[in-house]
Amino acid sequence: MKEIQQSINFAIEHFFGENHLAELLVCQTGHINHTYFLRINGGEKSGHHVLQKINGNIFKKPEQVMENIDKVTSHIKNKYEQLEINPLRRVLSLVPTVTGEKWFVDEKNTVWRMYIFIENATTYDVVQSPEQAYQAAKAFGEFSSLLSDLPIDQLHETIPDFHDTPKRFEQFEQAVAKASSERIASAKKEIEFANSRKNITSVLTDCIADGTMKLRITHNDTKLNNVMIDDDSEKGICVIDLDTVMPGLALYDFGDCVRSATPSGEEDEKNLDLIEMDIEMFEALVRGYIESAGESLSPKEIELLAFSGKLITYEIGLRFLADHLNGDVYFKTHRENHNLDRARVQFKLVQSMEEQEEEMNDIVRKIWSAVILPR
Repeated sequence: MKEIQQSINFAIEHFFGENHLAELLVCQTGHINHTYFLRINGGEKSGHHVLQKINGNIFKKPEQVMENIDKVTSHIKNKYEQLEINPLRRVLSLVPTVTGEKWFVDEKNTVWRMYIFIENATTYDVVQSPEQAYQAAKAFGEFSSLLSDLPIDQLHETIPDFHDTPKRFEQFEQAVAKASSERIASAKKEIEFANSRKNITSVLTDCIADGTMKLRITHNDTKLNNVMIDDDSEKGICVIDLDTVMPGLALYDFGDCVRSATPSGEEDEKNLDLIEMDIEMFEALVRGYIESAGESLSPKEIELLAFSGKLITYEIGLRFLADHLNGDVYFKTHRENHNLDRARVQFKLVQSMEEQEEEMNDIVRKIWSAVILPR
């Protein structure tokens, strides 16, 4: 513990100099990076800040992660300034070190960064209402739209094949081939479910191949808790957790919004009768995303907007199922068959989306016609 405290103090000194720390709190949420909240007294950087130590076990090239974040936040900041909007509450602001660098590398090759803390705004782990879902989707859509003219070759692919459903299916097949007979027996129905939908895995990657869809700069982790909601206006004001920002597909971003915001139950719920897709939440997501990003989307992306929710849900289900078959080596588990329960929830959600697919597509067409076509 003493060594950890020394490392934190060493990093803080590189950003603020000595004797300016007034308060330090450890963030208890978040599963990847180590996060600390600071209050600084004295000097031009006085105020609240967020210090993070990047997890080098997950991000093998953390300096590339930081280069991506620097390019993206600088681009968005410039856009807001051109629109005469104060960017301090609308985009994460990196705090430079005392020598002007955007991040700090310590003697153990660990990368540290500092952000200005955005006051009077909250993140939520669970969607409270359709209005909140709308605000989150609108924020993610605006994030995508603001980055639509930043060339993707300026960003690194920090996690190769992060969203690639055909490759995820290959990994699932490899897990089946190597799994014990006990694990195969426990997941027989789920394996059959996954195999029966193999034909959908390449729908989005085929669109890249035939030119009807293009790679964009995407967030790649579009859960509700990665949008800050203003405490007073209750509007989504800032997209956070930018570690996975890199070239990708807009529909994987929107699809993950659907996957995370529309389920009626927990991700590891055992009673599958409690799991279905909330169509009202889906409509709120579509409205928010189209209002902010619709003009930058291609006809093919609009056509497959509803489908994307099903695809990314199926993909995450594949990953949970493969990990169960592999002996639970990736996702943390807290009980027997935990990953299998998670896969079952994802697949039940896929079924619910299939049952409502026609209505979902009607919602997309209705909102597109009402919001974009009149412009």
